Amino acid sequence: SPRRVALRSPQVACKAASAVLVKTLRFVQNVPCFQELPLEEQLLLVRSCWAPLLLLGLAQERVHLETVESAEPSMLQRILTARQHGERPPAPGRPHHGPHLPSAGEIQAIKGFLAKCWSLDISTKEYAYLKGTVLFNPDLPGLQCTQYIEGLQREAQQALNEHVRLIHRGDEARFAKLNVVLSLLRSINANVVAELFFRPIIGAVNMDDMLLEMLCAKL
Repeated sequence: SPRRVALRSPQVACKAASAVLVKTLRFVQNVPCFQELPLEEQLLLVRSCWAPLLLLGLAQERVHLETVESAEPSMLQRILTARQHGERPPAPGRPHHGPHLPSAGEIQAIKGFLAKCWSLDISTKEYAYLKGTVLFNPDLPGLQCTQYIEGLQREAQQALNEHVRLIHRGDEARFAKLNVVLSLLRSINANVVAELFFRPIIGAVNMDDMLLEMLCAKL
């Protein structure tokens, strides 16, 4: 079975991630074009892109991940632990629904993404345009304002391109490198991000419910 990995100090990392998530949603809510969308559309967008936005926020805040290898409990360990706590032991062959620790490969993808961002020394403006590109995803099933959202994504990409050409003259490849950052983000599973940063503190969290609450709370 693949090696499993946990955070070295989950309380610290989870607290940092929660603070970044609040900051990220505040950023999203302050985008005028986002405010103009119906609440259902806002929710669809945020639920689909909270994880990549959070990872961009973690990179921007330079949150470092310290991890340790951790063995997932075997079936025998699970049966013994369940008996000890007076619970029914899990049936053999049944999927185990306890905490799912991310694999070493999944964590490496997140660390690789953060390292790439830091090596490019991305500016505040570049992060804002990258977040706009991620947020306004016109390809989501169920969206009504597809063309409007597609236009907003195009605007974010154009603004990024123009900013790079203005500030980084002579670095022809920078815009392409920033788009590599976006492609690295797409390969990271949102469930892995939730398991890593939120389950250790909140338990079996439903991110959809949490995002709805946060969005309606007007942070």
